Amino acid sequence: MSAMPKGWTFDRLKDVSAINASSLPANTDADYELDYLEISNVNYFGIVDPKQIERLRYEDAPSRARRRVATNSTIISSVRPNLQAVAFIPDAGADLVCSTGFNVVEPHEALLSPRFAYFALISEGARQYFEAVATGVGYPAVGDKEFNSFQVPLPPLPEQEHIAAYLDASCAAIDAAVAAKRRQLETLDALRKSITRKVVTQGLNPDVQMKESGVEWLGPIPIHWQIKQLKRCGRLKGGAGFPLDEQGITDGELPFYKVKHLQSARYLTECDNTISYETARRLGAEIIPPNTIVFAKVGAALLLNRFRILTRPSCIDNNMMALLIERRCFRMTNLYHVMNLLDLAEFANQGPVPSVNAGQVGQIKVPIPPEDEQDCIVQFVEQKASQLDELVFGIEAQITTLAAYRKSLIHECVTGQRRVGG
Repeated sequence: MSAMPKGWTFDRLKDVSAINASSLPANTDADYELDYLEISNVNYFGIVDPKQIERLRYEDAPSRARRRVATNSTIISSVRPNLQAVAFIPDAGADLVCSTGFNVVEPHEALLSPRFAYFALISEGARQYFEAVATGVGYPAVGDKEFNSFQVPLPPLPEQEHIAAYLDASCAAIDAAVAAKRRQLETLDALRKSITRKVVTQGLNPDVQMKESGVEWLGPIPIHWQIKQLKRCGRLKGGAGFPLDEQGITDGELPFYKVKHLQSARYLTECDNTISYETARRLGAEIIPPNTIVFAKVGAALLLNRFRILTRPSCIDNNMMALLIERRCFRMTNLYHVMNLLDLAEFANQGPVPSVNAGQVGQIKVPIPPEDEQDCIVQFVEQKASQLDELVFGIEAQITTLAAYRKSLIHECVTGQRRVGG
């Protein structure tokens, strides 16, 4: 940290605030109702969605739902400090309780402004400190001693309040700009889907004669197109019949994809799980060729509708399925665009966790144009997608720049590198 401005000091966090001052006692009445705030509800920008804060009876709440949250306190996750799950709570209410994975910081307001404390705890200097002192590999956490010892910069109290007000206004303006950029991305995504839906279901000729497809989700299609079940377009193959990673496999030549990897972009490339050819054959795990569509067969609706394309020979786990296109008359990329219009949740078994099987997916009917028309449709969709991607990349770069500026601004203000008051 750079040299302090004149009149500024540092002090340990525990000396200028109360930390985890109040918790629910073990003898709390089983029927006591609490509002439970867990780590997944919070990110760098604060509370993600207040509607996700559950109202629970003490008896039904997780054992980690114990720490009371006070008004004008900051809660900050002690686990995975790189994620910076930090939120300022201006009005806690009588029954707000958070996970013991949080530290609850209540500033002594004669020494430390609550909003300034929040910005100090979310600053880049705080992140670097907490990451440096965290212990553990898979689930790093900051111990109480190290957390309490964090050195808080302390300008005079009026300057703290002036800095906090400046950052409140500046961050609100930056966040509004980012929100506007994200709305632009949503508009472009809707436009992409609209263009794709139109051409893969109706073709490129606006004057073509149409016929009823007989498929509810599809509507009318060109009269010369066919309707095929997916099982007639390719071979549906489930993943390994057992969790490959439970076999003690850690590395090899083949990517081993799990449902979590479907969060990536259209093409699956890098993978943090691998398996060798020899081990795959020994365990009877089929090697899926490149240019194959893969998707989840178990999971929430959002996961069931993530279709991705393999770029190299791979294995997939038992919660995934692949559509192997083995006849040239069915273009993989055309089917990929068609499948992205599907809502697999509509075909799923509705149990505790929705799931689909090869029989259900295989019965789904899709439109199949003649081969040369499939090629033209794919070329058109890819060209439009490329044009939209350029706009998306530009907007995402602007969002990245705004986020970096926000982080830099907070750090400079709470360390005195940028003077805004006093």
